[in-house]
Amino acid sequence: MQGPVCPVPHHHTDTVVIGHGSGGSMTRDLIRNIFQSHLGNAYLDQGNDAARIGLQNAEGEMAISTDSHVVFPIFYPGGDIGRLAICGTVNDVAMLGAEPAFLTAGFILEEGLPMETLTRVIESMASACEEARVQIVAGDTKVVEKGKADGIFINTAGFGLIPPGRDLGGQLARPGDAVLISGTLGDHGIAVLQARGDLGFESGIQSDVAPLNKMIAALLEAVSDVHVLRDPTRGGLATTLKEIACQSQVSIHLDEDSIPVKPAVRTACDMLGFDPLYLANEGKLIVVLPEDKVEIALKVLHNNPYGVMAARIGSVSENDPEQVLLKTPYGTTRILDMLSGEILPRIC
Repeated sequence: MQGPVCPVPHHHTDTVVIGHGSGGSMTRDLIRNIFQSHLGNAYLDQGNDAARIGLQNAEGEMAISTDSHVVFPIFYPGGDIGRLAICGTVNDVAMLGAEPAFLTAGFILEEGLPMETLTRVIESMASACEEARVQIVAGDTKVVEKGKADGIFINTAGFGLIPPGRDLGGQLARPGDAVLISGTLGDHGIAVLQARGDLGFESGIQSDVAPLNKMIAALLEAVSDVHVLRDPTRGGLATTLKEIACQSQVSIHLDEDSIPVKPAVRTACDMLGFDPLYLANEGKLIVVLPEDKVEIALKVLHNNPYGVMAARIGSVSENDPEQVLLKTPYGTTRILDMLSGEILPRIC
């Protein structure tokens, strides 16, 4: 580590606050101290986006994931809560190299929700299912009194088969690996903020929410020894890479100049004091793989509509384990820790 280093803030609380849903350090502490301490087991403790479950009398393994979606507003530029629910769960299952096949969906509806609104959400879910080639095979609906929810909340679970011999996970990053990102950062966070009317101007930014399973399938067909796949959702790129660095006991070194951010997103971040490295994404992919496979991986990603802006952004080292270090354009090094607190609540 060289050059000036910025201090890292920490927050502590004895009650549940909005920051516990950020996906950052407060979420990590909540999971460790409450959920894992009482419910922990070998599967839950893997710490990946999905659990890897062995199948008796069958080849391969199953990836299982679940997610809840409470985004506000329900509709925003480039997406809505229905598309988000499908894509988020499909992507979590695909991050283990699985082929997503089936989903379940549970709905909590607030009394007074217009049927037209519900229909638009369900139509969007159907469209996303068709794009991802998955089916919703079970569901549940509950209606709560007016004022007890915010229109509609959706919980989804996803199931997919992991082909025999495929092994990916956040604990498998190795020194000498390269780190790729499939596109620009922060689009989803700024799009949702704009839909709330909090931006104060029209940015034209659309959410990146998308199913990534087809792009991942093409990548894994071309590169069989990918070590880690992870989508940088809540907490953004910085928090997600910090998780990987801790799981694998390595450090990750990034070059800020190589990280793609749209000018409109960067401008919004500069005006509002946000860091695009911590903003949520819902259609981006982190890839950690051997250095000699970078060229072919980028070629595959660039050939997919969701990966045209893919770039190599850093590397993995054995020095300074559990650290994510960003080389700035000024020649200094900045420590990237997990998101502390909450930048934008209810973005997913």
